[in-house]
Amino acid sequence: MEFRKIGIVGGGAWGTALAQATRKAGGEVLIWAHEAETVTAINARHENTDFLPGISLDPEIRATGALADIAACDIILMVAPAQHTRAIAAELGRFLPDERPVVLCSKGIEQKSHRLMSQVLVEAMPQAVPAVLSGPSFAAEVAQGLPAALTLACADSELGEAIAHAIGHAAFRPYWADDLIGAQIGGAIKNVLAIAAGIVRGRELGSNAHAAITTRGFAEMVRFGTSLGGRPETLTGLSGLGDLILTCGSPQSRNMSLGIALGQGQTLEQILGARRSVSEGAYTASAVAEIAELHDLDLPICSAVNSVVAGTASVDDAIENLLARPFRAER
Repeated sequence: MEFRKIGIVGGGAWGTALAQATRKAGGEVLIWAHEAETVTAINARHENTDFLPGISLDPEIRATGALADIAACDIILMVAPAQHTRAIAAELGRFLPDERPVVLCSKGIEQKSHRLMSQVLVEAMPQAVPAVLSGPSFAAEVAQGLPAALTLACADSELGEAIAHAIGHAAFRPYWADDLIGAQIGGAIKNVLAIAAGIVRGRELGSNAHAAITTRGFAEMVRFGTSLGGRPETLTGLSGLGDLILTCGSPQSRNMSLGIALGQGQTLEQILGARRSVSEGAYTASAVAEIAELHDLDLPICSAVNSVVAGTASVDDAIENLLARPFRAER
């Protein structure tokens, strides 16, 4: 299998970074963006001035506003925000041939249906062959060519290896696996936990508290992921623990920066109203909390984040409730 034409669905920072990375791998890259000004900026100035400013893009990267153009590519990377993936996949599905590989690159759980992105894809675009790309990867660093390693999950190992060779190069290293569920859950739940880590930073609760919230958050990730069919080894890998370490450790993370702002006393409406980028954890939190209740899972940190985001508890109340929990065995 050889994939030469790479289509990217999503003109945000991560979609643009993936376009840059796959172009370095030698592919012919076409990126679809919803915003006409983004298409113009990429084609005319070779820069995504709205979502990834200051980074020069390979001039061979082309942009389009027509999803039908993307359907002609050999492989498609779906980088639309998680809450918009269903609608965009359904539209793209009108043009997509059967058995076309679609790599899901957005990290989240659909808020209304509680579906993982692979489940959304099957429902909205059943002719596609799903794969998942997830792991510790700040968009600006990937676009600049700095080293990064990610999990590429695909049920068909031969296809997964072919995709890895099509999009990977020395500084962009996909490690393939066949656990799509685990790869998606790690990427989704770490966004919720990054909000918690940001609140700790914003409230100036110290490095000890940051280490504790990250470690106990990882326990929640494993508990949640394995209950839904993910494998522990996937959750301890790049798409789980690796992404958690990155996202909970730097304000460069949109979700951690959202948590910092919440911890400093801003409201969710104030924070999101000032942003063009999407903080997926704010939407995933409710889905995680509701799934946890359905499966009788104890996820106190994720539940606390959901209560803050939903406005049913203040930051101080959420912190007090966590600290008041009874002592227990570590597991």
